[in-house]
Amino acid sequence: MGILENKKRARIFYKYLSKIYDKINPFFWTISMREKAVDLFDINSTDKILDVGCGTGFGIEGLLKQATNVYGIDQSVHQLNKAREKFSTPSSIPLYIGDAENLPFFDDAFDAVWSSGSIEYWPNPIETLSEIRRIVKPSGKVLLVGPKKPKGLFARTIATSLMFFYTESEADHLFSAAGFENIQHILLQAHIGSPLAIVTLATVPSSKK
Repeated sequence: MGILENKKRARIFYKYLSKIYDKINPFFWTISMREKAVDLFDINSTDKILDVGCGTGFGIEGLLKQATNVYGIDQSVHQLNKAREKFSTPSSIPLYIGDAENLPFFDDAFDAVWSSGSIEYWPNPIETLSEIRRIVKPSGKVLLVGPKKPKGLFARTIATSLMFFYTESEADHLFSAAGFENIQHILLQAHIGSPLAIVTLATVPSSKK
């Protein structure tokens, strides 16, 4: 398990990173990448959507161009405070402090869930994906963005010592084990030489077991 897959360490990390997060984020996750992921998500304007690990609201900004009923949740109060500063009417964007492993929502509460830049901090990805599946309606969609595992041994060793990196085949296993179907991936990259991001789209079965 990587150092930042520990929730307490991750909260401390983001306490300080939140001060500069929006300045360094474009080196890894750009507006163009976000737009491509939102296009793949293909949500409806009336969908009720949750951004799990919403951070400073970068993902929410993109989702709001396609839908108006968007919610956010994050375990870092410092990241959420930055998100609240971004929106002129915070009451219109419900933002919750909470844990992705124990989401404070009823079963089938959302039409779709988005999560970008969060899975790499999850200690238990399959359990967390199962929790996300619980709150999404049957036939609903989930889109998740996470870091692709580097190919080189040295880079891979350093990366995985910090947080969770994975491959497309590993993502297939995670989503299948959590009960999703119709799993597909695209790879996105901010700049030549920057880390690759895996964008995974999957659906909840039409009949939940």
